[in-house]
Amino acid sequence: RLANVATPLWRLPYQEQLQVKYESQRKVLQTLASRLEELGIDAEKHGGLCCPLQPVVPSPVINGYRNKSTFSVNRGPDGNPKTVGLYVGTGKARNIVCVKANHMKNIPPKHKQVAQCYEEFIRCSPLDPCILFHEGGHWRELVVRTTSRGHTMAIITFHPQELGQEALATQKALLKEFFAYGPGAVCALTSLYFQESTMTRCSHEQSPFQLLHGEPHIFEEVLGLNFRISPDAFFQINTGGAEVLYQAVGELSQAGGDTVLLDICCGTGEQWLCTIGLSLAHQVSKIIGIEVVEKAIEDARWNAAFNGISNCEFHSGKAEAMLPQLLASWEDARPLVAVVNPSRAGLHYRVVRAIRNCKSIRRLLYISCKPEGEAMRNFLELCCPPDPGKKLAGEPFAPTLALPFDMFPHTAHCELVLLFTR
Repeated sequence: RLANVATPLWRLPYQEQLQVKYESQRKVLQTLASRLEELGIDAEKHGGLCCPLQPVVPSPVINGYRNKSTFSVNRGPDGNPKTVGLYVGTGKARNIVCVKANHMKNIPPKHKQVAQCYEEFIRCSPLDPCILFHEGGHWRELVVRTTSRGHTMAIITFHPQELGQEALATQKALLKEFFAYGPGAVCALTSLYFQESTMTRCSHEQSPFQLLHGEPHIFEEVLGLNFRISPDAFFQINTGGAEVLYQAVGELSQAGGDTVLLDICCGTGEQWLCTIGLSLAHQVSKIIGIEVVEKAIEDARWNAAFNGISNCEFHSGKAEAMLPQLLASWEDARPLVAVVNPSRAGLHYRVVRAIRNCKSIRRLLYISCKPEGEAMRNFLELCCPPDPGKKLAGEPFAPTLALPFDMFPHTAHCELVLLFTR
């Protein structure tokens, strides 16, 4: 049942999965074409689509491709409240249970091993799990991150409730003992982190990640570059798929040696590492990265220096505040190409407006993990006729090419790269 919810296409042969995803992307482009027609833009030129749609680019890894998994703690099907796994059911129906992820095709064996060890640890602990905050309890989520270099990071979230510093220190010592020298040593963790969190999600600033054992970072290689990964860094979930995606973005951008590339990261809480910009730095004149999380800028600068990349500048702040300032005074004669990779919430309207009103941006690559959602609103804002009332004065963009990537085999999700030009 869990596989059907989390990976609904797992029973289909892989080529059929790609066909299902191709059809879903066709529908997105059909919808965009009809919405543009409503705005008076002649868009249905490519078999009812707003632009040509390429076949879905397959993932180079089909099983066990996830480099990050989040495991919850809750009641299992047998009623044990200290079960580590993934949720099945809904809060509304009051039938949520936590099911072990052992049979999930997209989760690698190492993640399952760490989850099993964490479950073993909390079942031996006298402290209760924290299922509902107001009911007390302590043991919460486990996040496991792995890299192609064989590094493994585990991050354990713990609700302190009324525990004092001495009691907390005891729990941290027990965790370290278990994973460094006890039964959990089989996981060979590179990094073991602990976070005291009284909220569903906590940033490092709100509640610091505490390193209990091992190295502060793990390292990943993408297109020959080395990336330092912090506990809350955002990294594409499928490393091999990310390499294929970034190579295609480099080609679609048509960015040459005189081009300035704008890498607009719109993370919400997690640190985006400006990986796209850094991976394309060798082929352009300059990279300008914008990221909201200060720690992510630190990592991006470190990664740039570590890889000997000197043609990057990074700005910390909300894209909707930074970008209008940056582009309003843009007088650089070099070609300017923008790459945006927003979360599911899409781009802030002020970001779209700044891009639209900057005459120097002739090519825009929009990478969307949910193009049928809020991204659709962005597409229309980029392509609609000039609207003085909405302060959209710049020449409209037009969708030119759509290229889908399967970053999430066995699931219904697909990453769509949509090229806009004007």
